[in-house]
This record gives sequence, C-alpha cells and structure tokens, in this order.
Amino acid sequence: MAVSKKTVMAIKSYQNQAEVLVKSYLLADPFIPYTSIFGGIFLCKMVYDLTQLISTFYIKSYASLTKIQRIEWNSRGISSIHAIFITVLSLYFVFWSDLFSDQQLAGLVTFRSSPLSVFGLGVSVGYFCADLGMLLWLYPSLGGMEYVLHHSLSGIAVAYSMFSGEGQLYTYMILISEVTTPEINLRWYLDTAGMKRSSAYLINGIVIFFSWLGARILLFGYMFYHVYLHYDQVIQMHPFGYLLVFAVPAVLAIMNLMWFGKIIKGLMKQLAKRQ
Repeated sequence: MAVSKKTVMAIKSYQNQAEVLVKSYLLADPFIPYTSIFGGIFLCKMVYDLTQLISTFYIKSYASLTKIQRIEWNSRGISSIHAIFITVLSLYFVFWSDLFSDQQLAGLVTFRSSPLSVFGLGVSVGYFCADLGMLLWLYPSLGGMEYVLHHSLSGIAVAYSMFSGEGQLYTYMILISEVTTPEINLRWYLDTAGMKRSSAYLINGIVIFFSWLGARILLFGYMFYHVYLHYDQVIQMHPFGYLLVFAVPAVLAIMNLMWFGKIIKGLMKQLAKRQ
C-alpha cells in the first residue's frame, strides 16, 4: 500500500507539473499563435498518415493509384479535416458567439479577439503552410499557380489577423467558404476511384453547386456589405490590414466566380448525359 500511495503521489505530481507547463507556456496568451501553428502542422502530418493507413486497408482502388495520386489522396484528407474544423469554428464566431456581435460594446468589432479565435486561426495558418509546402515541393502535380496564389493570399491574411488581432471577424467570414472543400475532395475521390458515372457523383455535383453559391458567392457579398456598414471601424485598422480586408477577398471572389463557372458547366454536362 505504501508503494502504491507513493506511485499515485508521483503520478499526481507529474500531472500537476504538466498542467502548469501547458497553462504557463503552451496555452499562455503570448504563445498561443506559435503553439497553434505548430499544432496545426503536426495535425496535418498525423491526418496524412492516418488517411494513408486507412486507405491502404479499406480502399481497394488505393493500391492501384500512382505515387502522385496517393500523395494527393492523402493531402485531400488533410484539407477535408481542416475544412470541417475551421467551418464549424467560423460559423460559431460569425453567427452564434457574442465576441463579434454589434450588441457587444467592448471595443470596435475590427479589433476584437479571444484566445480561442487566435488558436483557431493559428491552426489554419499551420494547415496553409503545410499544404502550400506540398504544392510547391511537387509543383505542378498537386495544383497549378491558382492554388499557390489562393493558399499564399489566404495564409498571409489569416496570419496577419491572428498576430495583430485585427479583422478576425472578416477572416472567419471568409473561412466559412471552406465548407465546400470536402465536397470538392469527394468529387476527386469518386473520379479517381472510377465512379464518375455513378449517382453519388451527380448528387455530389449538385451539392457543390449550392454550397459554392452560398459560401463562396453570396457570403462574400454579405462580407462586403458588412464592411460597408462598419467602414468607420474598418478605416481605423493598420493600412496593411485595411488593404487585406479589401484586396484578398476581392481576389478570392474573382477566383471563386471563375471556378463557379466551371462548376456550372460540369454540372450541366453531367445532367445532359443523364438525360
């Protein structure tokens, strides 16, 4: 019993030391941006390995893929998990949290932030760094210059918002558009698995159309309208942050419209074949 009590006391002592370490350093406000970025990169690596492991055992067509196709298969697993995480967090901050509410009188909406909002953006920065690194390392096998531009602009804007605390509401508004990523990835998975003529492929195309219309077209319009209503607060941001609020969403909106045109053409082609 004496040995058992000593063991229990030792375990509790180590637990207390670990909690102090986490609270004092890893989750302390000054360290949250760096902890979350490295955590995001680590999670990307973990999801990549898990996707590879699960696909090897449970996806029959995975073994027949080329090396580049397997890498893209695994990387799309990363982007899907990140998309689910950041979409849920973004919806919470934009529509349900009081942090950015107009009824909240604690300072200008363009300068509000919290440890959780900073942490979420940090995880996204880690993801954009990891994914951009893969794009550049294997360029252009995983995507052309438009993907490099998209990830670069997104990563810079999110990182600035995280470190400065400025414009986090608008950053989370734009990140809601990641809700379309799992559907885009599923479309690629179905195509790669030889299921392009299946009903699942057609249904997925319809879901992409409506989710893209809502999250990447209409939502961007709502964001610009919100900026217009709160312009007196936006103009008080640092000039670089002020530029990002207008320039990055504008460029992404143009790219979204171009991709939306391709989505419409692809969906119409699929429906014509069905008829």
